[in-house]
Amino acid sequence: MTQIELKDVRKSYGAVDVIHGINLSVDSGEFVVFVGPSGCGKSTLLRIIAGLEDITSGAVEIDASVVNGIPASERGLAMVFQSYALYPHMSVYKNMAFGLENSKMPKAEIDQRVREAAEMLQITDYLDRRPKALSGGQRQRVAIGRAIVRDPRAFLFDEPLSNLDAELRVAMRKELAALHAKIGGTMIYVTHDQTEAMTLADKIVVLQGGVVEQVGKPLDLYNNPQNAFVAGFIGSPRMNLLKTTAEADGDGIALTAGNMRVALPAVSGISPGDTVTCGIRPEHIAISDDTGLDDITAKVFLSEQLGGETYLYCEADSIDNLTIHQPGQLPVNNGEVLKLRFDRAQMHLFDADGKVITNGVSS
Repeated sequence: MTQIELKDVRKSYGAVDVIHGINLSVDSGEFVVFVGPSGCGKSTLLRIIAGLEDITSGAVEIDASVVNGIPASERGLAMVFQSYALYPHMSVYKNMAFGLENSKMPKAEIDQRVREAAEMLQITDYLDRRPKALSGGQRQRVAIGRAIVRDPRAFLFDEPLSNLDAELRVAMRKELAALHAKIGGTMIYVTHDQTEAMTLADKIVVLQGGVVEQVGKPLDLYNNPQNAFVAGFIGSPRMNLLKTTAEADGDGIALTAGNMRVALPAVSGISPGDTVTCGIRPEHIAISDDTGLDDITAKVFLSEQLGGETYLYCEADSIDNLTIHQPGQLPVNNGEVLKLRFDRAQMHLFDADGKVITNGVSS
């Protein structure tokens, strides 16, 4: 297995800087996911690791050896693309065997590798077909199989599921997770879909504007975001981020915005008059029957009843959108007015620059 290290990696296109001094370690056998909005630099960073993009400065190390000047074909990495990149005139078998044949590998070993990979990916019955006769999911399995037969030092995936429909994406996510568990190789995976990141990753790297915002295990990022960007990006539906003003409230403080008033004990790092972003996930907002305990009154403008769960989208004075998630079937109609209370232990507070003040407030 393989360890990959990025040391102060920078990339510029002329005067435009797109990667800004990234330092990152990918441990041997880890499944690491690069996630972030479009244009954040995640695919560029993957291509730098693969050797498909030159770096402006810094170093890429594979197993402690600098590979900056080594071409992609000699790095021993296998890349799976969004577009599958299969040869349309070749059978599935030939697509998977082509790279091995070019390396002059014995035919018996090629055949063994192709058939073992095909069995692992459940595409043995398609080996004689051409790509045009396959579904999108089957073509992606072939592309992954072509990578597996090379027995690479590490696998690189560039948004491999984005061309698939929603149901097939879920199925392929499960297959990729099972594949990693089976072969145990080092994998780096790029996606803009944070649900894929949460379900697949051992470690998530959140990128924005060519900078690493936070690195950690999926639930660490979910529960302990270090800034408002990560808080709003990780989680589906996204965290509610409400801009408030801190006011004195006895021995504590109150966060106010329009008709919202959230009373809290004293919080280190917050003084009256400060601008504070209050983050609260949809599942941590309760509908309150006690007027004296509610934090905000909001009007439902859309109720989504999904059978096993309910999503309510609300608006309030100075707050355009407040999302609530409740388990089960909640009989709430559009236009209904609700009194809501936030779970203090699950509140995330950020300063005016978006940096975390606290993840969770004690009662």
